[in-house]
Amino acid sequence: MQQLTLLATPDGQWVLPDSPDFYAALGDPNPDYDAIAFAVKNLGFIKFQVVQRSLVEIELHPRNVELTALLAVQQQLLSSDIRLFRIKYFDTHWKSEIASSVEHVIARLGELCAPQSTPAAHDRFLVEPQDLSLLFDDDDNLMRPLAQKWRVSFGKFDGSIVALAMRSQLLSRLAIVGVKPRQPEPVWRFIGDGHRWLGGGQFLQNGLGEKVSAIPDRDYGQWASGYYRSVAESGRPRFDLITTSIQYNNEDDRPWRQIRYERLLLPWKTPSDEVFVTMCSRLVGNGEAKGVANGAGRWVEDGSDRSVTRKLAMSS
Repeated sequence: MQQLTLLATPDGQWVLPDSPDFYAALGDPNPDYDAIAFAVKNLGFIKFQVVQRSLVEIELHPRNVELTALLAVQQQLLSSDIRLFRIKYFDTHWKSEIASSVEHVIARLGELCAPQSTPAAHDRFLVEPQDLSLLFDDDDNLMRPLAQKWRVSFGKFDGSIVALAMRSQLLSRLAIVGVKPRQPEPVWRFIGDGHRWLGGGQFLQNGLGEKVSAIPDRDYGQWASGYYRSVAESGRPRFDLITTSIQYNNEDDRPWRQIRYERLLLPWKTPSDEVFVTMCSRLVGNGEAKGVANGAGRWVEDGSDRSVTRKLAMSS
């Protein structure tokens, strides 16, 4: 037999394609579409395929997979004597990974299917999740190059990311937050000068290494900290439209203003166990324009802060 295909159902049962058991689990006895692709992408089935007795291919949509289906596949892997694997999984698009260790594949499947924690809702902040693919297709969005870099580099952080932010006029609106497994509180690693409103000019230097939740606006700090931690733990980016009010702590009377902005959060792997989460934003609505926002909410051209690498090293 050149190829054997099995499907793990959401309740952890194994069925064959085009079998009565599969159609019963699908809930459609006579589909006129690609039933296997539909079941994998939309219903949480996992496709398990042995190709020429030399390669195991596993296809899944991690966000829809139930624990019972995941455990069934992991158990099947333990009984396999094949040592070449391909994991094909859907995120914002289909991705593929190759591995030669069954232990790695089992662990990787667990990472992909780990529950995605969602920070608690807060009356002050309206968060509208956006389709990340819309950003990839928007040539005019300044944040697009950073999202593309994250995708093509498989989320591995290096110095070229800072250079890209400079070239893309993003550095002023960039913040980098570090999250460590044994240090659940995210901390500031870099704060661009477009974020002076957080705590004034001195905060851009003095805040490095401090907890995100410890900014003067504690409600905002705790709310933002929850999203940084969620993105770091899940390994999945977020693209949101935010409506909220913020206090400009860099102005004498510390005024409150209602704003609406796009926010892109990207998780990056580092050589250590710390995950960097980059955040950049763009005002939309009445404040929308080319450029970046200054502390007063007006749009100006971005400057290049050449000391960013030194700041990152000092804060780590």
